[in-house]
Amino acid sequence: MDMSVELCGVRLKNPVIAASGTFGFGREYDEFYDVGVLGGISSKGLTLLPREGNDGVRITETPSGILNCVGLQNPGVEAFIERELPFMRESGAAVIVNVAGSSLSDYERICERISDCEGVDMIELNISCPNVKQGGMSFGVLPSSVEEVTRAAKSHCRVPLMVKLTPNVSCIADNARAAEAGGADCVSLINTLTGMAVDLYARRPVLGNVTGGMSGPAVKPVALRMVWEASRAVKIPVVGLGGITSARDVLEFMLCGATAVQVGTATISDPYAMPRIIADLPGEMEKCGITDIKDIIGKLSV
Repeated sequence: MDMSVELCGVRLKNPVIAASGTFGFGREYDEFYDVGVLGGISSKGLTLLPREGNDGVRITETPSGILNCVGLQNPGVEAFIERELPFMRESGAAVIVNVAGSSLSDYERICERISDCEGVDMIELNISCPNVKQGGMSFGVLPSSVEEVTRAAKSHCRVPLMVKLTPNVSCIADNARAAEAGGADCVSLINTLTGMAVDLYARRPVLGNVTGGMSGPAVKPVALRMVWEASRAVKIPVVGLGGITSARDVLEFMLCGATAVQVGTATISDPYAMPRIIADLPGEMEKCGITDIKDIIGKLSV
């Protein structure tokens, strides 16, 4: 069975990438298993300067998922380059660095800094961040701002650029096309859906930030639909994520047009989720009658 895929010229030994935000930089999970078995690792979202994240409760369970409002807690780009990048580079998995900002200048500076580093295979642009010059509206909401921030980042990026799209929009296809027009080499989707949880008896929100991002198995049908729509709208590759917990889920996303996938929330409840999924892929491929996983990409009959 051939499980390898090529993503923007980067060869992945299998299509399973650790999603940003739930895997740190891979160190903790490497204590459970060799993270080199993964196709790739997308780092914790990085900003130019360190961030402590939000105050109060930052994560809570929901039916078939979680809500989080961590707030991009991270050590900052320079500490990442010094302490974490060497480990990621030596892990054997493709190195994808997730970056965030609150202005176009932030994105330009961090992409340029990361592009200077040896061993970085791709940059993933988190555009679900508040644009301070637009009153806090996320860069990823309007197609015009998606194209603008993508173009700014791409102009300072010397490795392939993946743009991570938010699902909290009116038309995901329009936003995917905007990222492509801005120069993105591929898009990943979906980021979390905005939700909230309340404490009935305290009559207060559970999360310190009031709202948070919802992820986990409950979002999978929305993610599948958006991956399918995005893959039909653009010519660049699509990376699918949202509620993946099994090898069958991986193949379903690829059937809907994803070249590769990312697994996030599943690793919180089961640290071995990704190696288990990878080990199960050959059996599921056999059931589908394929020996090369690339043969199923985008083959959904509608």
